Amino acid sequence: MVVKTLKERLAILSDAAKYDASCASSGTVKRNSSASGGLGSTEGSGICHAYAPDGRCISLLKILLTNFCIYDCAYCINRSSSNVARARFTTDEVIWLTLEFYRRNYIEGLFLSSGIIRSSDHTMEELVRVARELRTTHNFRGYIHLKTIPEASQALIEEAGLYADRLSINIELPTDKGITDYAPQKQPAGIRRSMGALRLKIEDMAEPTLKTKRRRVFAPAGQSTQMIVGADGASDATILGTSARLYGSYHLKRVYYSAFSPIPDASSKLPLVKPPLIREHRLYQADWLYRFYGFDIGEITSARPDGMLDLDLDPKLSWALSHRDRFPVDVNRAEKEMLLRVPGFGTKTVASILAARRFRRLRLDDLKRLGVSLKKVRPFIVAESWTPMRLADRSDLRGLFAPPPEQLALF
Repeated sequence: MVVKTLKERLAILSDAAKYDASCASSGTVKRNSSASGGLGSTEGSGICHAYAPDGRCISLLKILLTNFCIYDCAYCINRSSSNVARARFTTDEVIWLTLEFYRRNYIEGLFLSSGIIRSSDHTMEELVRVARELRTTHNFRGYIHLKTIPEASQALIEEAGLYADRLSINIELPTDKGITDYAPQKQPAGIRRSMGALRLKIEDMAEPTLKTKRRRVFAPAGQSTQMIVGADGASDATILGTSARLYGSYHLKRVYYSAFSPIPDASSKLPLVKPPLIREHRLYQADWLYRFYGFDIGEITSARPDGMLDLDLDPKLSWALSHRDRFPVDVNRAEKEMLLRVPGFGTKTVASILAARRFRRLRLDDLKRLGVSLKKVRPFIVAESWTPMRLADRSDLRGLFAPPPEQLALF
């Protein structure tokens, strides 16, 4: 067998990691080696791979330890029956790559996942060793995100939380039936059990100790998960319903949605074409409405009887057009909860409106200075010297916001 160079293996294993979307690095504690010695920082900027909620660009070395896998999940390009090129790093090679990439200012942290080799415990031991050596031997203070193996022992997952900023356990598909059909070697109950145990450990470590009154550092950026969209035929309502239960039950920081990509030599169960990427985008928008805007999942997905989100319009605008009786909203008098439902108003905009209207009655020009798209909000608001009159009742109101028709390609 031809031995692959480090560069060749890096190309294979970084490409194999692109299917995992759950690598955002928001929510971690601020660590910087400038004052205390050591190497790395979670606060710098460099090559963009992920975005934090405050807009910072976070660069991560995103790789797999190996794309060999003993599991045969139908939707995974690295499944055991796949005919892809295989490669593997040693743990020392991953550590060296992380340190050298950081020294060259290519990255600010590491996102490390892996196929399952030998056993779940063996794989998890390798992932933990990388994080442990980076933290304790090399004093690396950059961001580390580890993909944990739900079937691994709880002791190993808990050890991972001592060194990683974030841990993620992928639920993979939104229904138990989907997981059973497409990944029969994985147990949905086991995945949820591991997520629940991790939540309890994070909460326990966050409590101040009796002696020192200080909180202990354990996965400070919490846990996240990922669902594949479009592989098993689940509707958007089903996907978002599963997300809501995950947020409520396990206090996840994020649920990530990854559009299914057709893979070589795929199972006949899988669709032949990938879902439109805009569907993934709409799910993220709906997820945001649920978490930060006070919408229920049923409200977000009620516009269509099939439980799918409107691909032409963002979910808030689609909801507003289906509930015209709730509008127009008076920006100078309405409660915060209703202002958050106005298309074109974000959370920061609403906070600015509530602060500004204490001193004056707001006009459209005031909203424009706040960065609001007047074209989008005019039909839905009342402001000083502005009422939408018949604009809100127009039968073609949807047409004002829908994207223009495009000529389909013939070939």
